[in-house]
Amino acid sequence: MTQPGTEDDRRTAGQGGGRLVGVGVGPGAPDLLTLRAARLIEDAEVLAYPTLAGAPSFARSIAAAHIHGGAEEIAIDIPMTPAREPAQRAYDAGAARIATHLEAGRDVVCLCEGDPMFYGSFMYLQARLAPRFATEVVPGVTSMAAAAALARLPLGARNGRIAVLPATLPDDALAAGFGAHETVAVLKLGRHFPRVRALVEALGLTGRAVFVARATLDGEVVVPLAEAPADAPYFSLLLVSKDSDPWL
Repeated sequence: MTQPGTEDDRRTAGQGGGRLVGVGVGPGAPDLLTLRAARLIEDAEVLAYPTLAGAPSFARSIAAAHIHGGAEEIAIDIPMTPAREPAQRAYDAGAARIATHLEAGRDVVCLCEGDPMFYGSFMYLQARLAPRFATEVVPGVTSMAAAAALARLPLGARNGRIAVLPATLPDDALAAGFGAHETVAVLKLGRHFPRVRALVEALGLTGRAVFVARATLDGEVVVPLAEAPADAPYFSLLLVSKDSDPWL
C-alpha cells in the first residue's frame, strides 16, 4: 500500500502512461530553483516550456544549467494577444504534443515561471491532461515572495489580511481590495501601471507602496512608488502595506 503523496501514489492517480510534472522554476535567479526542481530537470527525458510570441523561453533560461543535451524539448508558443482563443489553441496543441510522450510511458517535465499554481502557465496544461495521466506539481518561489524579500516587506503579520490583485481589474474592484486588506500585491502591471498608480495616489497610499521590477534579475528595481519610473516592464508588481512602514 502506498503512502499519500509518494511517487507510486501519484502515478496511480491518472489513467496510466507517463507522468506529467509541473515544475516551478522561480522568479528568474537560477539559484532560487528548489533542489527537487533541479533534480527533476536534470533527470528529464522530455521537457516542455512556454515561449511568448516566438521569443526565447524565460522559464527555460532559468533552468538551462540543469538541462542535459539528450532531453527532448517541447516549446509551446503562446501568442501575445488579449484575446483568449489564440492562447487556448496554443495550449491545446502543446497538450497534444505532450500527450504523445505520456501515452508512450515517458514522463514530461513542464517548466513554469514562478509557481505552477500561482498564475502559472502549467495549470492550463494540467487541466487538459490530468484527467488522463498522473500529475505532480513542484512549487516554486513566486515573484510576489521574491519582491517582498527584496523590499524587506512582510506580506502577512498577526491577523493581517492579504490580497493578490491583477492590475487588469477595474478601478472599483482594485479599490475594494485595497480597502478590505492590510497588504495588497498588484500583479500584471505593464500597461496598467499609470492607472493603478493614479488609483493608489487617490486612495492616499503612495507612501505605503513599493514598486518592484525584474525581481532577482539583472536590472532589478526596488523603490518607493513615488520614485518609480513612468512605465512598468512586463515583470513588475506593486506591494502596498497599510499597517507597517514598508522599509522596516
